[in-house]
Amino acid sequence: MGLAKRIIPCLDVKDGATVKGVNFVNLRNAGDPVELARQYSNQGADELVFLDITASADGRKTFTDMVGKVAQVINIPFTVGGGINAFEDVERLLFAGADKVSINSAAIRTPNLIDKISASFGSQVCVCAIDARMEADGQWYCYVKGGRERTDLKLLDWATEVADRGAGEILFTSMNHDGVKQGFANDALAMLADKVKIPVIASGGAGCMDHFYDAFAKGKADAALAASVFHFGEIKIPKLKEYLKQKGVKVRI
Repeated sequence: MGLAKRIIPCLDVKDGATVKGVNFVNLRNAGDPVELARQYSNQGADELVFLDITASADGRKTFTDMVGKVAQVINIPFTVGGGINAFEDVERLLFAGADKVSINSAAIRTPNLIDKISASFGSQVCVCAIDARMEADGQWYCYVKGGRERTDLKLLDWATEVADRGAGEILFTSMNHDGVKQGFANDALAMLADKVKIPVIASGGAGCMDHFYDAFAKGKADAALAASVFHFGEIKIPKLKEYLKQKGVKVRI
């Protein structure tokens, strides 16, 4: 049967509030991050991902304080990302209460940061987030700066490199699918799963419970992450897990 598949709510935090958009834009408020985190931990989420989408220095201090508050109210693994530019940022967030850090732009800009995190804290602490978009030429290209800037890196090439450098898992967000609620990018997920030997987390596109099943069955994902369907009560985590179990997916109930 293998390892249990994980269900992971994601909190995108801007100026102290949880927000959610579509295709990385048009953000709307989704509530208090600490209270949402508490609810998800109590509802049986397997992990929590917490992303700071405000990169200013002031926002970083506010965010670090909030990481500490969240860590106090949950009892599940806690991944924190956003605004990480250097090894010192990683240390700061782990000290504040994070179990893992998620790096994206910084990893592309300074790839040896992956090696350093893995060597210092263990590969399980380093989650490499990859935001990618399928372009008109049929290729998936990686983006940085919260999806605002395209790079020349192709998805599979970069995923292979981060795995080789010691990342513990890949958090893959399809920008084409983000917030649209039409399902995850299962073809790309399956390609990733076949290409790398580390766990792949599916992100971008959850709209109904079937989409989670497809991410596991078709996309071969190890975990599935979502935001708005959880924040706005469209899908309840206990019901989702019961549904997946009935469909033959191994989950922790």
